[in-house]
Amino acid sequence: MDRFVDRRSTSLWMDIAVAPRATPYQGDRECDVVIVGAGIAGISTAYELAIEGSHVIVLDRGKIAGGITARTSAHLAPLCDDLTSAMIGLRGEEISRRFYQSQAAAVDRIEEIQKLEAIDCDFRRLDGYLFQALNTDSKIIEDELDAVRKVGAPVHRLVGVPLAHCEQQHVLRYPRQATFHPLKYLKGLVAAIEAKGGSFHCDTVVERFEERDDGKVVVTAGGGTIIARAAVVATNAPIVDRFALHTKMAPYRTYAMAFSIPKGAIPDALYWDTLDPYHYVRLQPGDGRTDFLIVGGGDHKSGEADDAEVRFQALEAWTRNLIPAAKDVTHRWSGQVLDTIDYAGFIGRNPGSNNIYVHTGDSGQGMTHGVAGAMINSALILGRDAKWAEVYEPSRKTPGGISNFLKENMTAVKNFAEYLAPGELSDVSDLKAGHGAIIRQGISKIAAYRDPSGKLYARSAACTHVGCHLHWNSFETCWDCPCHGSHFAVDGTPLNAPAIGPLAEADIETRPGEYAGADQDGGRQTSLHSET
Repeated sequence: MDRFVDRRSTSLWMDIAVAPRATPYQGDRECDVVIVGAGIAGISTAYELAIEGSHVIVLDRGKIAGGITARTSAHLAPLCDDLTSAMIGLRGEEISRRFYQSQAAAVDRIEEIQKLEAIDCDFRRLDGYLFQALNTDSKIIEDELDAVRKVGAPVHRLVGVPLAHCEQQHVLRYPRQATFHPLKYLKGLVAAIEAKGGSFHCDTVVERFEERDDGKVVVTAGGGTIIARAAVVATNAPIVDRFALHTKMAPYRTYAMAFSIPKGAIPDALYWDTLDPYHYVRLQPGDGRTDFLIVGGGDHKSGEADDAEVRFQALEAWTRNLIPAAKDVTHRWSGQVLDTIDYAGFIGRNPGSNNIYVHTGDSGQGMTHGVAGAMINSALILGRDAKWAEVYEPSRKTPGGISNFLKENMTAVKNFAEYLAPGELSDVSDLKAGHGAIIRQGISKIAAYRDPSGKLYARSAACTHVGCHLHWNSFETCWDCPCHGSHFAVDGTPLNAPAIGPLAEADIETRPGEYAGADQDGGRQTSLHSET
């Protein structure tokens, strides 16, 4: 991987400006619905409401569609990402059937909208293949075939996929899957929403929600307030409460790479293997005779590993073994997935609220969850029947998911114990340029980073959400929270929900002439991250 000069996390999609006219929010305004979070869930919700005549305002902490949505691989696959057999085991056949129906309806809705709005986003229907990983048992294919038939999805059993060494592997083929360019699609939605009077505001931090006695919601954000009859919190992790939903899901980091590949080298389809974590593959049209091959995998709990280079090397080796036609690596990126304890997102009225709605926990299916959630939340806000709402009800209890609940929440228990452990370095003078590390100073833990020029940043190592111990992410050059998925820039600026407030500045002993406070000119560092 030494051929890389620019090692930043940059996805294949990020060169698209989705809302070039967006500006930071200022002033005091009123609207029908304010939407916080401008990824696919927030923008799709705004679209469904705008076409019904609602005046919408959309806010995002960073760029519009510049967060986790820009880090997807953009598979449009309706079946449960964690296997339909696993979902049936937790929630039964009926709920699993309705989950599939809602996800399939989301793919249909994307197809319908891109035709209606004439959005050139490379949308296409294609087959999806779940194939037996090399040197593994085929029983998982047999179990999944039975489960998929139970929920009513079309499926065909085959032997072999058009990948090297996979000629005799057991396979399930799923017809009518799809894929697209997510940011081209969202750029078209933004234009349609703006044409209906909606507005988008980037670089706007939402600080507070208040539900008034008259039924209105007051959102304090940026340089003013917004009064609306409803609010939708469609951030990657919710910022409207501290515990109700966060304990029922866990953040995982996933990795993706794009390779150049000759057109026609492999059939245009979606591919997944049966490993855990699994590999996922798709094509994206390129120019001339070359396409892009997108390969992902290597997942781990957020903040619990800092070995992106090793994971990318493993992904590349796997790719070149099964798809030898893959040429140069063109992009590398990572994203964060919030897995719920029962595999479906939390979509609907926020627990304990009257007119605040949430969308979170996309469990590896952010694109289809985002659109299904938009249909559900917009229907609830408009007082209409919301199909599939029971599947995603945020206040639901899933008795079968108790083991997942206990397993995932052990992360927080182990994390707080880290405050008793020594620092990663004994002294800040040992911190090399371009590196970050946790340093103990007395009873405190400090998150320290030295930039390539040698300037030192020192902040509290306690996440501002509920105080969990942060870990350094060298690939993304940020601090990650393993408990609930917050990310922070090296200067303490929160980059990803649920954290809202910045990390506290920390005093740290430095060599004469070094600097450990805020940016010297008073500015804030920028990053590729935002909250959706």
